[in-house]
Amino acid sequence: MDKLPPTSAAQKRRTSERRGSRRCKFTQLMRIRPSDPERTHFDDMRNTVSVSRTGVYFHTTEINYEIGMRLFLIMPYTNDPGSGNREYLAEVVRKDPLPNGTTGIGVKLLLEVGPQHSYSFEPPARPRS
Repeated sequence: MDKLPPTSAAQKRRTSERRGSRRCKFTQLMRIRPSDPERTHFDDMRNTVSVSRTGVYFHTTEINYEIGMRLFLIMPYTNDPGSGNREYLAEVVRKDPLPNGTTGIGVKLLLEVGPQHSYSFEPPARPRS
């Protein structure tokens, strides 16, 4: 019995797959802002749809994302000062219009800027005697 050749759709999926690492589908809050001060500023708080070691995909209603745009992305994001927030420099590599009126955004993580801490510039309190 001869095997049937793969359909052209299956071939396209296999040849168009560019991901270097597997995706995990889970929800994690992120804070996203443009890194270029010349661009329209926005401060977008979104949940991830899928995450890999090198990228993130999420849905948004923000209209100012563009392919090639550089972003500051804090993930996971929380207001807790003791949390493990990490900030990344990322680039928009995918923009998908979705049927519900939102947009799917794919970003590539370029560089970890570092953990985010909340610092106080107030001098330490003196112990009371």
